[in-house]
Amino acid sequence: MSIFTSIKMAMRNIKGNKMRALLTMLGIIIGVSSVITLVSIGQGSSQSVSESINDLGTNLLTVNISNTDIPFTLDDVDKVKEIDGVKNVSPVLSGRVTLKNGKTTSTVSFTGSNASYEDVRNLSISNGRFITDIDMDYRQKVVVLGSDTATTLFGRENPVDQKVLVNGESYRVVGVLASKGGSMGQNSDDTVIIPFSTAQRLLGTTHITQFYAQADSQDTINRTMLMIERNLYEVFGDADSYSVANQQDVMDTMSSVNDTMTMLLGGIASISLLVGGIGIMNIMFVSVTERTKEIGIRKSIGAKRKDILLQFLIEAIVLSALGGIIGVGLGLLATKIYTLATGSVAAYSLSVILASFLFSLAVGVIFGVFPANKASKLNPIQALRFE
Repeated sequence: MSIFTSIKMAMRNIKGNKMRALLTMLGIIIGVSSVITLVSIGQGSSQSVSESINDLGTNLLTVNISNTDIPFTLDDVDKVKEIDGVKNVSPVLSGRVTLKNGKTTSTVSFTGSNASYEDVRNLSISNGRFITDIDMDYRQKVVVLGSDTATTLFGRENPVDQKVLVNGESYRVVGVLASKGGSMGQNSDDTVIIPFSTAQRLLGTTHITQFYAQADSQDTINRTMLMIERNLYEVFGDADSYSVANQQDVMDTMSSVNDTMTMLLGGIASISLLVGGIGIMNIMFVSVTERTKEIGIRKSIGAKRKDILLQFLIEAIVLSALGGIIGVGLGLLATKIYTLATGSVAAYSLSVILASFLFSLAVGVIFGVFPANKASKLNPIQALRFE
């Protein structure tokens, strides 16, 4: 009997038991669609993080200071800026503040920094101006609003040169940031930026626990990083008091975390495929029992063992293949719905889709062999007597 004939017989048997076939394929369908959906979302998240980091530039260094016993001041920041290979340095203070304009109130994150922060963080102004050195020197009560914050507080009205209350104190709006979206858990559209010196007074601190340093280029970033570390060691005398990370380190770390999570989610989803395979095997064993007399008749009229084996094996493969195809379609649909509902990004991978489908076929082969082998070994006389 040809393979084509075996496939036709398998399809006829599946059509004759549609509900049972659907329930049999359910594990495969859920497994394939889950793998595609979760891996696509995970890869999309990793891609989004990489793009966000690249947007900041590959020549950016992030310095965190954990030792507050030895004060790190603006004078120390100026010394870092004098290091050969350092283009810009921006100290940062962050927290949350309550903004109020008339009856409208909004609680947002704030950043205190200097004029270089605009270039260091690759920001752009849509209206007004950014913070200047004069604002820093005179501790001016001025703010630059994120685009969403400006819309929340002022609607369509131009906020530049208008007053806004920051924790109950009056500040003048000098600029509005162009919309940029979220980046690594931070939304630059829903924020407010004030001069660093003003932020120190607002928080009541003179300590600097974080700053950004921008190297002249990507080619000199490793040398610049070593020079900054040497400078910090001279200040603290202890390498555990600070940490210096470049964008590539951050990208590698985030990519590693995302890849691990993607593999974990994909592995968990793959369990459904194994469960689906067990379901196929159970149903095929039931099918062998139900069709014992049919097997006896076919053997008595000349069907060989390999014909019986092939028939049941192909039936199992057809079931898993149909489940795989439906699972691929549902996986792509579920991913699309998720991206539309959340506004996030998903990265479809042809290799993942193909691997999921091929794995579903492999499940059909592996779990279909045992019942097919049992059917092929049946004694034709005993099979004909079976009731």
